Amino acid sequence: MWRARTALLSAVVVLPLLGVPTADAEPEPSAPVIENGAAQPVFDASKAVRQDLFVTANVDSDDDGRDDRVHVQVVRPKGTERGMRVPVVYRASPYSAGGNPVSNHDVDRELYVPDRAAARSAGTAEASPRSSNAAIDWEYQRFLLERGYAVVYAESLGSGASDGCPTSGGRNETLGAKSVVDWLNGRAPGHDANGEPVRADWSTGKVAMMGVSYNGTLPNAVATTGVDGLETIVPIGAISSWYDYYRSDGAVVAPGGYQGEDADVLAKYVHTNDRDCAAATERLRSGQDRLTGDYNEFWDERNYLDDVDRIEASVLSVHGLNDWNVKTRQAAQWYRALREQGVQHRIWWHQRGHRDPIGIRKQEWLRTLNRWFTHYLHGASNGVTYEPRATIQRADGSWHREWEWPAPAAREVSLTPTPGGDARGGLSPRGHASGDEVETLRDDASVPAGELAGARRSPHRLAYFTRGVPRPVRISGTARAELALSFDRPAANVTAMLVDRAPDGSVEPITRGWADPQNRRSVERSTPVEPGQRYRVNVEMMPDDYVLERGHRLGMVVLSSDHEYTLRPAPGTGLSLDLSESSLVVPAVAGRGVFQ
Repeated sequence: MWRARTALLSAVVVLPLLGVPTADAEPEPSAPVIENGAAQPVFDASKAVRQDLFVTANVDSDDDGRDDRVHVQVVRPKGTERGMRVPVVYRASPYSAGGNPVSNHDVDRELYVPDRAAARSAGTAEASPRSSNAAIDWEYQRFLLERGYAVVYAESLGSGASDGCPTSGGRNETLGAKSVVDWLNGRAPGHDANGEPVRADWSTGKVAMMGVSYNGTLPNAVATTGVDGLETIVPIGAISSWYDYYRSDGAVVAPGGYQGEDADVLAKYVHTNDRDCAAATERLRSGQDRLTGDYNEFWDERNYLDDVDRIEASVLSVHGLNDWNVKTRQAAQWYRALREQGVQHRIWWHQRGHRDPIGIRKQEWLRTLNRWFTHYLHGASNGVTYEPRATIQRADGSWHREWEWPAPAAREVSLTPTPGGDARGGLSPRGHASGDEVETLRDDASVPAGELAGARRSPHRLAYFTRGVPRPVRISGTARAELALSFDRPAANVTAMLVDRAPDGSVEPITRGWADPQNRRSVERSTPVEPGQRYRVNVEMMPDDYVLERGHRLGMVVLSSDHEYTLRPAPGTGLSLDLSESSLVVPAVAGRGVFQ
C-alpha cells in the first residue's frame, strides 16, 4: 500500500496556520455557518486547540493481559473551549510514525503442487519505537477547521504510541479504530498521559472517517461494525477485501510496485511501537498461505464485503482507474455491494493511480467534500443525496457526471478468438467455429506482460484483436476471459489482458487479471491439474471505464506468468488454448455492429 513518509511537525498547543489576526478582527461565530448548502470558512485555524490522549479499546492484540490503548490527537476550533460543539472528521492511520525497512517474499520460485512445494517466509524487521511528541498533520486540516469540523487523528494498533500489534486488516485493528468513534460519543474511556480522564464533551457525536490507502481501508472496516455516530466515510484508494489485495482467484499476486509483499510484510513495516509482536506476525505468515493461495478463515476475517449489511454510514468512494496498487476491483465490488444493500453511495473515478483527489482536481473535490460533510455532519438539507452518483474522468482529462456506475447502458459482448499463431489473431462476434482450433504458448516470467502484449510475434503469449471500430466504444465494468486451457505441467499461472491497439500498431494495456487453474472450481480449495486435460479457466480482469477510440482495435492477450504481479517460476510451462471454446466478454456501450 501507499507508504506515507511525511515529516511530522513539532508538538504545539495552538497551531500557527493562518497567522495572528489583527486586533480589530471580528469575533468568530459561536456555531458553524452554512450558506448555499456548504459550511463556510469562518473559524481561525491558527487558534485551534490540540489535545493528546489515549482511548482504551476492547481488545488485547499484544497478549499482555491489558486492553490496548489507542494514541489519539485532537485538533479542534478554539470556540469549543467556550461551549461550541462540532462534528469530527477522523483519520486513523498506521503510518503516522513512519515505517521499517522490510524484506519481501521471494517470488522467483516454482508454483505449488500438492505434496511437493514448501512455503518460504519473508525477511524480518525489528520495530523501531517512535516518539509520540510530534504533532500529526494533514493537508485537509486547515480546510476542515475553518468550516467548523474538529480533526481527530489516531495511530492504528501496533504503530507509534498506540499499544497492540498490527495485523494487516485484522479484527483488532477494526476495533482499535472503532474505539475512537465510541470515545467521541461517550462510550469508551479516554485519558491523558497522566491518567486523568479526558472526555469529548465538545463533540456533537457525528463522525466522518476519511483517508487514502490503509488510511481509507480502516474507514471501510469500522463502517462494517455499524458503530453509532459514524455518519459517513470517504475511502480513497481503499481495500474492501484483503484477499483481493494479495491474491486473485487462487493466484498469489502483488500490489503494483511491491512485488513479493504480503500481509506479514506489511505488518512488519508498520510495527513501530515497542510491543513484542513476533507471535502475531507469525500468525499472519502462516494464516495468509502463500503456498496454495486459497481463500480461508484468515482472509475471511479481512473481507469487509461480508458485513456490508451492517453499514449505517453513507459512503463517498474515490479510486484511480489506473491504480495498480489497490486495484480497481476493491472499489468496484465495494460500490456494488453498497448499492445492493441500499447504502447511500457515491463514487469518484479519476485517471491517476494511487492518489488523493486533492492533488488532481482540488477545488471541485473540496467543494464536493464540503457539501457531503455539510449534509451528513452538520445536518444541512443541500440535495447531495439527489445528485448523480458517479463522477468519472476520461483519458482525455474531461470529467463527466452520471447517475450510476458502471454505465447502465453497458451490455456484455462476447468475442471469439480466431487463429494467429505466435503473431496476432482475430476477435469476432460471430460465434465459435466448429472443431478444435488450438494454439500454444510457453511461459517466460522474465518478460514483462506489457512487452509481450506489444510484440508483433512471441512464443510466450497469444494475442487476438478485433477490426478497427467505426466509432468510439466505451468499456464500463468488468471484462473477463473465458478460456479453455490445457497445461503440460501440474501448476501454472494464467494471465489475461485487455488491450488497445492503435492504427499505428502500438499496443496499450487497458486492464488485466490473474487466476490459478487449481482454483477453477472454488477459490477456497485447490484441485489438482492433470497435464493434458482441458479445463475451463475464467479470468476476471480489474474493472475499468475506458473509451476505445475510432479506428482502434480491442484485443485480448493470454499469457501465463506476469512478471510484475504473479509468482515467477522457471520458464518452460506450456499452455494450449482451444479457440473454439474460448471467449472475451466485455461490458460495452457500443451499439449493433461496432465489432466486426
